[in-house]
Amino acid sequence: MNPMKLTRARPGEAFTVTFDGRPLPALPGQTIAAALWSAGVTAWRSTRGTGAPRGVFCGIGVCFDCLVTVDGRPNRRACLVPVRPGQLIRSQEGTGHDDD
Repeated sequence: MNPMKLTRARPGEAFTVTFDGRPLPALPGQTIAAALWSAGVTAWRSTRGTGAPRGVFCGIGVCFDCLVTVDGRPNRRACLVPVRPGQLIRSQEGTGHDDD
């Protein structure tokens, strides 16, 4: 059964955000993490020491695996930040600061 039919929910009109220079579709009400997942992106941060890829781990804002840079601001938790039209989202290396 399609959950949309159960609730009769209809998402608002799609809009575009930019992730690492490429346009991605997003829907109102999604978090950045949900929009990235919907576009097939599962990792968008690398760890400071080993460069290991990271994406969503807890999904509720407790950990810091899903950090991204949004509109020039580093260390935004993608699982908590609502996606907005025109946002410039970048993957993040380490702490997201130039002194890494």
